[in-house]
Amino acid sequence: MRSAARHTPLPRGTAPSRRRFLTGAARAAGAALVPKEAWAAWLTQTECDGGPVGELVRTLPLYGPGAVETPLGQMLGGSGLDARLFTDLTTLAPGRLVTEARDMFVRTAVPPGLDHDPARWQIALRRDATTPVTSVSAASLAGRARPQGAHLIECAGNSNPQNFGLMSAVEWDGVPLADVLAGMPPPAAATGVLVSGLDDTTRASLRSQPGASWVLPRAAIASTGAFLATRMNGAPMTPDHGAPIRLVVPGWYGCAWIKWVNEIRWAGADEPATSQMIEFAGRTHQDGRPALARDYEAPEIDTAAMPIRVEQRRIDGRTEYHIIGIVWGGTAPVDRLIIRFGSRDRGTPVRVCPAPSTTRTWALWTHRWRPTDPGPYDISLRTADTNVRTRRLDLSFYIRRVRIDEV
Repeated sequence: MRSAARHTPLPRGTAPSRRRFLTGAARAAGAALVPKEAWAAWLTQTECDGGPVGELVRTLPLYGPGAVETPLGQMLGGSGLDARLFTDLTTLAPGRLVTEARDMFVRTAVPPGLDHDPARWQIALRRDATTPVTSVSAASLAGRARPQGAHLIECAGNSNPQNFGLMSAVEWDGVPLADVLAGMPPPAAATGVLVSGLDDTTRASLRSQPGASWVLPRAAIASTGAFLATRMNGAPMTPDHGAPIRLVVPGWYGCAWIKWVNEIRWAGADEPATSQMIEFAGRTHQDGRPALARDYEAPEIDTAAMPIRVEQRRIDGRTEYHIIGIVWGGTAPVDRLIIRFGSRDRGTPVRVCPAPSTTRTWALWTHRWRPTDPGPYDISLRTADTNVRTRRLDLSFYIRRVRIDEV
């Protein structure tokens, strides 16, 4: 699963920056309405907010200073490596946090002509690059698959300030990678495992180079709970999302979630970095582009947060704005944020309530806001705990803009 925003792709090997992503003239993107009853029930049940919800007047669009308004929920850019589909995050609501398969983002579409029938799909298993090959069928893995819970996947190039829609959360079924490897004892020198998948080599890409594989350190197999997925949201996985088999690495960016898996083998300390790893080095906070896989930092998703919807409400004759947002990533759940409305704002505490119990997926938060003046506001967030690693927030990722006409 590669990762680059459709309208502002990162040059290879470069680190993300606010200036690169947030340029151009602002254009508003559409936002979906969520019935006020959903939020009223949520606030009442969780006792997070004792204030009245009031009457929903309208939902204001959030946007970014990008020059291109990107349509949501439809495939763009052609086929194969250049295909993109962005998830509409504005529809997230209590009881509606899992992304439907049809709305899950796509960074690379299924290669043309790929036969994804599980009955014919074989995954080659190798102890090393020279030993004879055994195999496991996708059909047998599907028969062994069990629910693995909901996991969030974010593209490392989730940088489109109009929507940041290369991110979704899906319920998965699959087989732990450790179980598959149990039948393939590692050589003494093995330090990791290489998982490879098919890729579209039928045409040149404008943004990416072919090659889909990642080397996971042995310790990461257990620590992440990596598994081979066969189903999503209780149904067979779709071809664009990796059917019949894709790798899922909870807590890592989607560049490591290899689709159309067709080979797994043990790797030694001298295993070269794959083209996938090299291409995404700059987008996953690597220090340069190491030649060996062992020198790569795990592409872990840091703690991050952003608004996804702004609701204008009328409460006791006064106008109030409810900011609804999400928080995700990191190694431990976060229940305290700081919200800012512009660079001169010192910030206001926000409580994530109910406090999330996991970082496997996203959690919702709300903030009541009464701006003093009309005009555009840039909404940004940071964690209240400065010890939490937030590299993307530190680079001013996930800033959304809203225009207030009535105060």
